[in-house]
Amino acid sequence: MLPARFVTALTAAALTVVVLAGCAPRTIGVEVAPDAADPRCADVMLAVPDELGGDLLKVPTDAQATAAWGEPGAAVTMRCGVAQIGPSADCQHVDSGDGTAVDWIVTTDDAGTWSFVTYGREPAVEVIVPPAVTENHSTSFIADLAGAVTQVPATKECQ
Repeated sequence: MLPARFVTALTAAALTVVVLAGCAPRTIGVEVAPDAADPRCADVMLAVPDELGGDLLKVPTDAQATAAWGEPGAAVTMRCGVAQIGPSADCQHVDSGDGTAVDWIVTTDDAGTWSFVTYGREPAVEVIVPPAVTENHSTSFIADLAGAVTQVPATKECQ
């Protein structure tokens, strides 16, 4: 039979693990991009902010060269290493307010999901914003990502 102090300590340790596991952020599943192993993606990922829009906190992801902010089912996701998109009327020049600017190809689908893909940067970066996020947020937080995506130099601009 185990001593009572040992049983008490073991029970306390088990409860601590359960409580801490309940506080841990859940991992967001993000599909890896085809060129995620490009070394410039590492520079981008090291520069991503800890929050977007003032209240969307960065959470762990399960794939290389990806990031997410929010919570499962309502998360902004980012992938570095996606294919470049050619010139488009959907190209928008976004100033971050700190002197940096990024050109994005901006689209939205019938479900209300927004897609932002950097234009003129290789590898390209894609940001997906689901309707669960835009219910309570403007997509203007895309400017918060300028410091990260400008780690890949621009070779073209929106026309």
